[in-house]
Amino acid sequence: MSRITFQKRQKEMKRLEKRREKEERRAQRKLEKTTGSEAPAQEQSDGSEIQAEESTVTTASDEA
Repeated sequence: MSRITFQKRQKEMKRLEKRREKEERRAQRKLEKTTGSEAPAQEQSDGSEIQAEESTVTTASDEA
């Protein structure tokens, strides 16, 4: 019986931790929105870097 209780407690703790992380992400997004146009510019440059890396990887595999 106590094993089931322990498992329930572990499940509850994971759920609460996930909830806290989600709230932190929401607060971070809200903060980014209030800072203005700086945040979208950073996201856009990060996305282009990822696309450039994928192109390099594709080219290298084509040569092999």
